[in-house]
Amino acid sequence: MQATPIRELLHQTAPDTPVLAQGWVRTRRELKELCFLELNDGSCLANLQILVPRESPAYDLAAGLHTGAAIGVTGLLVASPAQGQRVELQAQAITLYGDADPDSYPLQKKRHSFEFLRTIAHLRPRTNTFGAVLRIRNHCAVAIHRFFQERGFVWAHTPILTASDCEGAGELFTVTQFDLRHPNRIPQNPQGEGDFSQDFFGRPAYLTVSGQLEAEILATALTKVYTFGPTFRAENSNTSRHLAEFWMIEPEMAFCDLQGDMDLAEAFLQYVFRYVLEQGISDLEFFQQRIDSTVLDTAQNIIQQPFARLSYTEAIEQLQKSGKSFEYPVKWGMDLQSEHERYLAEELYKKPVIVYNYPMEIKAFYMRLNEDEKTVAAMDVLVPRVGELIGGSQREERYDVLLKRLENQGLDPQTYWWYLDLRRYGTVPHAGFGLGFERLIQFMTGMGNIRDVIPFPRTPDGIDF
Repeated sequence: MQATPIRELLHQTAPDTPVLAQGWVRTRRELKELCFLELNDGSCLANLQILVPRESPAYDLAAGLHTGAAIGVTGLLVASPAQGQRVELQAQAITLYGDADPDSYPLQKKRHSFEFLRTIAHLRPRTNTFGAVLRIRNHCAVAIHRFFQERGFVWAHTPILTASDCEGAGELFTVTQFDLRHPNRIPQNPQGEGDFSQDFFGRPAYLTVSGQLEAEILATALTKVYTFGPTFRAENSNTSRHLAEFWMIEPEMAFCDLQGDMDLAEAFLQYVFRYVLEQGISDLEFFQQRIDSTVLDTAQNIIQQPFARLSYTEAIEQLQKSGKSFEYPVKWGMDLQSEHERYLAEELYKKPVIVYNYPMEIKAFYMRLNEDEKTVAAMDVLVPRVGELIGGSQREERYDVLLKRLENQGLDPQTYWWYLDLRRYGTVPHAGFGLGFERLIQFMTGMGNIRDVIPFPRTPDGIDF
């Protein structure tokens, strides 16, 4: 017999149907002449109740099971007389795939701190919270692909290994074939430094911080593309908002300006939240009850009204006249801090806010210089509780201007020769944005630490799993 997912058994399968259910035991209790098991297979938040009568040949096995045991149960699915559950499974036979020693199995029926669960990342997906996180991740990923595919975007796979620093921030993981365990074996150049001309790629290579530059190449041939893959930052930050490895969504559109970029970002967030509300409502309700009581209100706030939009200059003016005492004093030319972003989204507008036209000095070289030559056509989507969720811009399509921006930021134009070529041969206005997938999941679920919305977090001194 083919096993049926518990999600399907609970919501779709008709009563009085013979079925096979497989999963892991959450709890076991005995009452009078019955043994009750709660079984979960990760397909949904809810458990399937298994009834094993004392006269059943499976009773002795069921009574000896422990939390965490993996079993298969063959029996008859019947209507449940208990309130709050549609059906239950009357067991006829049980197969034990693997028991779990109660003296050492760390996930007993009690609440565990998220800090403790990070130390057992190989087992924490079996908990309600992390099962729900992983299902929400799945729904979000499906929604992301559906959104772009419905709009004619091509999913592009950009390199993980790169020779360039897209952001110009220098927070890069170096990739080398040199044996760093034996420094004396690393070839040296005349300056006494590692000679990367003898390394695998013949030059320094890194893990990518963004697929944007390569996505621009593809957009100038395919018009609309998006990336969805892992990126890396060698940023030594032990905070609740930073990971060394995370996933990014980066659409790139030819024949598009800043206005079109902002429109797409707004439509994108609304689509994803709407989809997850439809497909993952039980998991969102779990987060509403157990993690953050504003989860459902946040989702509705995203999808039910247009985002506020204001220029960076207007944002600075609003912050200055707010009367609030910020930790970072507000002045034109500064990079907005999280406290400023959250004030705009949480207190002033009480909904997502798009701030655009930032000062040139605080933004990357590839952002299009505005006519005032002081600001660039950049935009950030700010949301309550998080601050910046999306960052994007219209890209600089003018060769001379881009060359000057590279030089002014101390970047070698030779490194970006191919990027400059895009401005020499059939250049076109184009725009795009980047969204950190884990930050989206954190915002959607209300989880307090970004390390708890990715299966295996990579952080300083954290690469165990």
